Amino acid sequence: MQKGDQPRSKSAAIRARLDHPIIDADGHTAEFEPVLFDYLRDIAGDSAVRRFKDVPTGPFSYRWTRMSWEQRRAEREPRPHWWVHPTKNTLDRATSSLPRLLYNRLDEMGIDFTVIYPSIGLFAIHQGDDELRRALCRAYNRMVSEVYGEYPDRMTPVAIIPMHTPAEAIDELDYAVGHLGLKAVVMAAHVRRPYAEVRESSPLARRAFWLDTLAVDSDYDYDPVWKRCVELRVCPSFHSPSAGIGFRTSISNFMFNHIGHFAASAEAICKALFFGGVTRRFPELRFSFLEGGASWACALLNDLVGHWEKRNLKALENVDPANLDHQLVRDLFVKYGERYGERRADPESERSALLWGDPEEHKSNLDEWRLAEVTRRDDFRDRFVSPFYFGCEGDDRLTALAFDRRLNPFGCALNALYSSDLGHFDLPDMRDAAAEAYELLEHELVAEEDFRAFVFGNAARFFTALNRDFFKGTRVEADVTKLLKDDR
Repeated sequence: MQKGDQPRSKSAAIRARLDHPIIDADGHTAEFEPVLFDYLRDIAGDSAVRRFKDVPTGPFSYRWTRMSWEQRRAEREPRPHWWVHPTKNTLDRATSSLPRLLYNRLDEMGIDFTVIYPSIGLFAIHQGDDELRRALCRAYNRMVSEVYGEYPDRMTPVAIIPMHTPAEAIDELDYAVGHLGLKAVVMAAHVRRPYAEVRESSPLARRAFWLDTLAVDSDYDYDPVWKRCVELRVCPSFHSPSAGIGFRTSISNFMFNHIGHFAASAEAICKALFFGGVTRRFPELRFSFLEGGASWACALLNDLVGHWEKRNLKALENVDPANLDHQLVRDLFVKYGERYGERRADPESERSALLWGDPEEHKSNLDEWRLAEVTRRDDFRDRFVSPFYFGCEGDDRLTALAFDRRLNPFGCALNALYSSDLGHFDLPDMRDAAAEAYELLEHELVAEEDFRAFVFGNAARFFTALNRDFFKGTRVEADVTKLLKDDR
């Protein structure tokens, strides 16, 4: 080693041994707040910045910290995200905010190309204030298109797309993708809808909402959004927080709220897209669900197949109340009823005791698989296995389940995407990015071809599903071109 040379990181050494690139499908920026606020001011004025800082559930909210424990208990205020960026390594903290510094350090991380997701922006798309939400998305998209625009050969930022209505989603898609030229998007996976009976001024208004998963039981038809994605040649990704809602509402423990929260929101939108028939109506689209791993997806696919086998239209004959032999029930109760025998003279009682609800009330909606048009087991390949991709962090050993063909139906592998999560506490040292992922291979949890798919092939296929030129002009262009050619 010559004087002045730095020792090569373990990640760089690993990358040097591979015959394929590493594509990071989920890096993160820690937005430099003064710059983001400048863009927000340009679009919506000083008042928008003040309102954003005052949002009670936003990343700048001090509501929880300013409350006493008695108030937290009384109002059940969930403990919010805190200390989410690494700081002991000051270089890493700066790297997550400075595109040029990140660009210069990607080789040290063992990464050839990274797709940059937001931090603050993940909360922006869920803001309930319609005007503020749209201004935030517009400001963020304009900012990242400019500050990351100088480094297209090694990184690309995603646009953030609000989903409160199809119209606003399409409007921001047209601006961010059509006008700014951003190549990837992240959409809100759910929308909090207030109950009509609860007035906005009510103290309960912040708590009284239902979660719209966009494709099942929504008040809106989101098919125009999926259609516009096809036209713009961009595949949706979802990366929505769910900490602070449902069972993740501890007033004292952020880890309790955080663990599994991305997986929970991902499972909800994934099920909705499947049951709502979106993957059937738009077979060319691909959808990714980030930072939740793949273990939930393996469980979901097995559950879907298992439930379909027991609850498809033909299998419902096994539970159809019309097939119950009431005379045999009566005879058996008479013979074996013992202390129930005193009720045997009431035939209505004998009927209702073995049924849930009105036997007639469900007959108009028996086939709950009809929108997905699942009529045989193999339909799950086209409706679930092919269109869905699952972001897995490098240190997640359960990523191996995505490639376990013994456990997954049809002997299939799910589309796991390598997601470094650089910029967040999950990766304390950015130099370990590729090394963390490589441990799957070192520990013999996956085969070499599976590791290649995890860190390269699946990401290449996802981002080029609609846009074959996604990686044109990038460091990985030649490798992606060869991969796609070999796939034919």
